[in-house]
Amino acid sequence: MPRYEYRCRECGDTFELNRPMAQSSAPASCPAGHDDTVKLLSAVAVGGTASAPAAPSAGGGGGGGCCGGGRCG
Repeated sequence: MPRYEYRCRECGDTFELNRPMAQSSAPASCPAGHDDTVKLLSAVAVGGTASAPAAPSAGGGGGGGCCGGGRCG
């Protein structure tokens, strides 16, 4: 289930809620009970670099693409 981050405009607290995507724009009350909240834009970061080649798996034996050993056909 997606996690959404909100900020309360009254007390300034930031909090997260797990809710279905269909409810992503529904109002959310802060844990202190205030109703004046705003959904924050969350940026997702994925580790790694584009220039680093993938390391071969240990014991893979022979390399070879999608099914190992080059026997895709």
